[in-house]
Amino acid sequence: MARWQGRDSRWRDLHDVPAPEVSRRRDEGQPRGAVLFDLDGTLIDSVYEHVLAWRDALRAESIDLPVWGIHRKVGMSGGLFARALLRETGAPVDAAQAERLQQRHEDAFSKYAHGVRPLPGARSLLLRLRELEVPWAIATSGRRLRAAAGVELLDLSGDEPLITHDEVQHAKPDPDLFLAAADALGVPMEDSLVVGDSIWDLLAARRARALGVGLLSGGYGREELERAGAFRVYEDPADLLDHLDEIGVRDA
Repeated sequence: MARWQGRDSRWRDLHDVPAPEVSRRRDEGQPRGAVLFDLDGTLIDSVYEHVLAWRDALRAESIDLPVWGIHRKVGMSGGLFARALLRETGAPVDAAQAERLQQRHEDAFSKYAHGVRPLPGARSLLLRLRELEVPWAIATSGRRLRAAAGVELLDLSGDEPLITHDEVQHAKPDPDLFLAAADALGVPMEDSLVVGDSIWDLLAARRARALGVGLLSGGYGREELERAGAFRVYEDPADLLDHLDEIGVRDA
């Protein structure tokens, strides 16, 4: 059986205890951490579909911004995303227009959703964690209807939590989503690990007092993710699966 080797705040108290006793105490109720995943760009290959949908939404409002600039904002909550894009136009940020942009994005994304696929190794990674009895959850800035459709692509059965913007007051880069995910699993946030593809995921992880792991599958560079707080960076879920021991997930 595997155990998540989290940053147990009580480890110092066990430091002088013989190893078998430490293992027994952990098995009898020591807190274990979890792995908390972002969704878009982390488990499913959907970042660029979202970028194109935002481009269409902006053009419908007669706003022309470069696609690369749109990509830089992906991973934030929809409301913050729209406001951040509007600021780049130099025009006043209007709440009604921001709300309208979000709806236009949702409508436009429907045109591109058919192209979304699971990222390499995503399903295998989640199933392996389940086999090793490492708790995991998904926490996304998206809304539940769209997020649930993305999770369905992973072809999983189980009752692992899916936390969306609908369940919290603030989405990324605020820590609320990951805090809610850890709470739903009943694990300590500070002993958990966040896996995400954007700097906004990693900023939220730091604010939640969790270690962050970055994936390159969302289009951000290795150095950007490391500067945002990632202590390890991998290509995609398949690469992370091959290196689970580096993040403290071990077979007994």
